Parts: sequence; C-alpha cells; structure tokens
Amino acid sequence: MNTSKVWYVTGASQGLGLTLVKKLLDRGYRVAASSRDARALNQAVGLVDSERFLALAVDLNNPDCIDESIQQTLAAFGRIDVVVNNAGYGMAGTVEEIAEQEIRNIFSVNVLATINVVRAVLPVMRSQKSGYIINIGSVAGLVGAPGWSVYSATKAAVAAFSEVIALDVKEFGIKVTVAEPSGFRTGFLTKNSLALTTSKIEGYEAVRNAQDRYLSMNGQQAGDPGRAAEIFIELAESPEPPIHLFLGNDAYNRASEKLAAMSAELEQWKSTTIAADFE
Repeated sequence: MNTSKVWYVTGASQGLGLTLVKKLLDRGYRVAASSRDARALNQAVGLVDSERFLALAVDLNNPDCIDESIQQTLAAFGRIDVVVNNAGYGMAGTVEEIAEQEIRNIFSVNVLATINVVRAVLPVMRSQKSGYIINIGSVAGLVGAPGWSVYSATKAAVAAFSEVIALDVKEFGIKVTVAEPSGFRTGFLTKNSLALTTSKIEGYEAVRNAQDRYLSMNGQQAGDPGRAAEIFIELAESPEPPIHLFLGNDAYNRASEKLAAMSAELEQWKSTTIAADFE
C-alpha cells in the first residue's frame, strides 16, 4: 500500500469524512481536510502534525476559497493523489413547501462544490498524469423515496457528473468513482446534517410516513462508516476502480430492483421509443 499518497477530503469535521481522515492518518497517509472551521476540525481529528495533516477552513460556496485550499495543499505536500468530495447534507420535505433559496443552497453544496473541487484539482492531476476522485453520492440518486425529491436530484446530478468526467479524464490516467451508500451511522439524520420541512398540506401521507420511517432509523442504520472508509482506501490502490459503487446491503437491493424495473419498462415501451425516429 502506497502511504506516500496525499488525500484531500472535504466535509471532514464529522461523519464519514472524519472517520476516513482518522483512518488515513492512522495508516500513515498525508491528508489535507476541509471544514468551515479549521480549529474545530483539528480538535475533532485529535492530531496536530503538520508533517502529515493539514486542516483547511474552506467555504465550499466560494470557488476562490476552494482554489486557495488546493494551493495550500500543494504547498504543504507537493501533490494531490486522491480527492474525496464528501461534503453535503440531506433535505426532506415536499417540493411545494421547500423554499427556492433552500433548494439553491443544497445544490450549491452537494453539486456545485463537488464540481468546483474537481475543476480545481484536475490541472494538478493532469500534470501528474495520475489521480483518483471519489464523489460521495447516494443510492437516493438512483432510487428515491417519498419526500426526498430535492436531495435525490442533487445526488443524481453527482452520479451523472461523475460518469461523464470519468470518460473525460481517462486519457490522463485519472480515475473516478461515485460512491452511492444507503443508510450509514454518520449523523446524516440529525439536525446538523438534515434540512427537514414538515408538510402542512393535507395529504402527502407517503411523504409523512417516509419521513417518520427514516427519522426513526437514526443511530440504527446498517452501514458502518469505518468499513466504508476502509473500502475507499482499498479503492485508491485498485488499478481499475468502479465508476459506480453502491455501499450497503440496502443500497444493493434497492439498486438491483430499480435496474430490473427500468430494464423491464424499457423493453415494454421499446416500440414507442423507436417510433420517435425518422422512418
């Protein structure tokens, strides 16, 4: 295992990001990690070692701030080998009742920040002729649940972006994976990571039931963030990592069912589909 690699991880002050940073440092990697508060990040990591760890205060809504953090990482470590776009949060509620600005805010963090980090690091990786990008999506980007339309839209965008950017950068020796987990015990369903709008519109029973079901799962999710972090470390050593990687038994089952249903529907409507072409 090549522990000389330099990792750059966003959203590292809690949850999966923090777990990953700690495991990387335990294994001897050099890590630059970002959060809105570098001091809090240092405290959460519990290691102040400028030789191997760089805590970065980064406003992911500001592309200039992202660019500066990349330059700070290069100044400290000389290269960037693996990027993990982990920063993001959830949003649940009916689309009628979520304010437009809230929708813009979650797209800014979950989608635009991911794109801007990739934009900032690609010149570095192209110059190195190597690199690996892991974008954290969600099984919800493929298989949504009632009340999660906006969140699912952000994660579907991350998946589509990852698929195409993988094709774009393959010739430079850069690899891309979108990790699409189901429920993990990361604090995702707490108020710090979830924007929740409770519907006051009559009806929407499916949305209310789904919200109650998901919120009751907090702290009992099947996914192990420690194991996910180990998988990411293993992927970074793989010569051919997958473009899509679903994480968790629930993610596997939901994705399998959705793909089977999509395939069946595609065949059912094949004659209509091809009828759209010129004869």
